[in-house]
Amino acid sequence: MSQRILVWDLPTRIFHWALATSFLGAFLTAESERQRDLHVLFGYTMVALIVFRIVWAFVGTRYARLGAILYGPAALRRYATSLLRGRPEHYVGHNPPGALAIPALLGLCLATAASGWALYEEVGGEWLEDTHEALAFVTLALVGVHVAGVLASSVLHRENLVRSMITGTKRGSAAEAIAGPRRLVALLLVAAIAAAWAPALAGRGERGSRGKRVAVAEVQREAGGARAPVRLRD
Repeated sequence: MSQRILVWDLPTRIFHWALATSFLGAFLTAESERQRDLHVLFGYTMVALIVFRIVWAFVGTRYARLGAILYGPAALRRYATSLLRGRPEHYVGHNPPGALAIPALLGLCLATAASGWALYEEVGGEWLEDTHEALAFVTLALVGVHVAGVLASSVLHRENLVRSMITGTKRGSAAEAIAGPRRLVALLLVAAIAAAWAPALAGRGERGSRGKRVAVAEVQREAGGARAPVRLRD
């Protein structure tokens, strides 16, 4: 009997949305010299998340494991045939096209991050900058295809797959459910992300506050004419 069951554990869901946020953040800060530190931190976060996901593919729950996304050509043909017949085959975990997108996206993200690191370390020249930008846009294009596929599958299967990656639940039998959400691992993952970002955000806040004080002092100095310069305390 079909019912709502837990399919995606918390670490997998946190990874998914944190990776999406990291890539989007890196992409949006790419052209800003002022946001360069943020851009780099987004890139490092992306790589760390992918390393975690690779480990989780071997020790995680049932549908997060590597075996859950390994489909052969026969499974792809069968799924494509079911789509053409208007009766798409239902998968509790990732369907074959979705499973193919995972290594492609993770590989492109790693390649983009690697080229960005080399560029940051001034290992290559202009060709490396062009390569880094091209990889970022190819990744963005594949993300677009992935999102379109998720939306299309949601309509075809009459199941909100975006909501599933938020709540962790999908339709299935009780025997197909995972044992639990793995809250402790999720907590450790969130703590690691927070520990990486907290110093950077605190530093940016301090620099921003100091910059405002300096700006105010300049205005006061200009308004005061020949008066003594304003002293600031850090």
